[in-house]
Amino acid sequence: MQKHVYSFGNGTAEGDGRMKDTLGGKGAGLAEMSRAGLPVPPGFTISTEVCNIYFQNHNTVPEEINHQMLEALRSLEERMGQRLGDVNNPLLVSVRSGAKFSMPGMMDTILNLGLNDETVKAIDAKSNNSRFAYDCYRRFLQMYGNVVLDIGKGEFEEIFEGQKKKAKAKLDTELTARDLERVIEGYKKLVQKKTGKPFPQEAMAQLAGARDAVFRSWFNDRAIHYRRMNQIPDDLGTAVNVQAMVFGNLGETSATGVGFTRNPATGEKAFYGEFLENAQGEDVVAGIRTPRPISELEAWNPAVYTQLRDITTMLERHYRDVQDFEFTVQEGRLYMLQTRNGKRTGPAAVRIAVDMVNEGLISRQEAILRVEAQQLDQLLHPVLDP
Repeated sequence: MQKHVYSFGNGTAEGDGRMKDTLGGKGAGLAEMSRAGLPVPPGFTISTEVCNIYFQNHNTVPEEINHQMLEALRSLEERMGQRLGDVNNPLLVSVRSGAKFSMPGMMDTILNLGLNDETVKAIDAKSNNSRFAYDCYRRFLQMYGNVVLDIGKGEFEEIFEGQKKKAKAKLDTELTARDLERVIEGYKKLVQKKTGKPFPQEAMAQLAGARDAVFRSWFNDRAIHYRRMNQIPDDLGTAVNVQAMVFGNLGETSATGVGFTRNPATGEKAFYGEFLENAQGEDVVAGIRTPRPISELEAWNPAVYTQLRDITTMLERHYRDVQDFEFTVQEGRLYMLQTRNGKRTGPAAVRIAVDMVNEGLISRQEAILRVEAQQLDQLLHPVLDP
């Protein structure tokens, strides 16, 4: 039977960085980083081909592919020493899209999958941090409710903001565990009202629902428009990446961030990005709290900053291109969640190409091919000086 699911983690991977057609850009990057021994949470990638099979099969994943996914999940559980849905030591996972070509923000992500009314108690007991446990659960309810159950984000945000007002909290982080439990109750009532069913508590049903929703997001309006603008074929499909969760919201020694190895607007060879303490991935781009520039990471945790600089510099030299990366720090320990060739403006593309020739990373011929026609067009148009 053809292979459709590829595991990675603990210094090994069944795929590699050359398999973007099969694993998508994110999955290929995770496999390559795993093979290089970088700190990547383990997981598995369901291939882009399964996306097309899903639509051809009337929005259903065939049983033999489900079986491969279950085998990969069992392998992940063994690596982590946890089980998805276990009420004593639950495994939580993220479910993310990842097409061959980078499509930032166009498709959907779900974090903290595996939480329910029972497993949240185990996370509370294990972490000895009730606020963290219930913060993860309310995030999962909102993401799953929006992405899988098609309930508008605004309806969840209305409940959340209502609780903030009652608690007289200005920031999300000021809500207590009890406040978050009230938010969760409100979310569950909303799901019941909108779907006529209670929020799904069975972890395997959650995983199947999230996987299928990521496939469906390949044809959401944002993704379709982006592909048309960038001449990306509809039949490429997206992979689905299932990965053990690491937590940037475990307290003041945890954080999450995004960055580039060079400035994507100007091309300057400078570490560029931002991070947020005590946060999960979507917080950085959601605008709820103001992120800190990545340059301040050095003062926040010098060891993590140095390790991140070393890893991303190595990745840029390995791929011989600017890297767009995501990371999480869990209680002072760094984890890499993504690397891919970074998008850049026209002026940045020219500067980066010239600099990389001078640095001996690429040839002159490669430099010419690195600058796309539309980037040259952008470069030649007048620009207002702010």
